Amino acid sequence: MVAVDSTLVLDEGASMPGRGAWVHDTRECMTAALRRRAFVRALRVSGSLDTQTIEEHLQRKG
Repeated sequence: MVAVDSTLVLDEGASMPGRGAWVHDTRECMTAALRRRAFVRALRVSGSLDTQTIEEHLQRKG
């Protein structure tokens, strides 16, 4: 995961520039990380992140 313009983006290839955050690609791990605001801390972002792309990813995984 990386932050691009205050949006949390899935970086599957681990090739995007910037600070990244790793989390297991399971619904439980991602939900816990979102709930605990772990991405904000890990990516050192001030303010909040738009997590819509990650939530959509979780819904597609079923």
